[in-house]
Amino acid sequence: MTKNRNSKLYDLEDRTFAFAKRVRSFVKKLPKTIANVEDAKQLVRASGSVGANYIEANESLGKKDFMMKVKICRKEAKESRYWLKLIDTGDGQEQEKERQDLAKEATELMNIFGAILRKTK
Repeated sequence: MTKNRNSKLYDLEDRTFAFAKRVRSFVKKLPKTIANVEDAKQLVRASGSVGANYIEANESLGKKDFMMKVKICRKEAKESRYWLKLIDTGDGQEQEKERQDLAKEATELMNIFGAILRKTK
């Protein structure tokens, strides 16, 4: 791998980590309804799994293993977006904007992992 490719790998590791951290900050501010508590648990798991699986992909044992881990990253980003759509932000406009921003980031991560899969084939 070239240095440029390595820096891109680590940039995506940083980006997925930042996404998971932003999700955690977001859920702390949500109204504590029964549905939000349950949905937030799922969201926290899925958002953290995106980056964790990407780290595993970078340490993969081969091309097939790498592709499987990246597919899981894409799946977890898609799941994160699903939980974000379900969460109720209440009347808070700031929280609603953050929810939309996080859903947009989840979509962008899905697209990035999809592009990685297409280029790796």
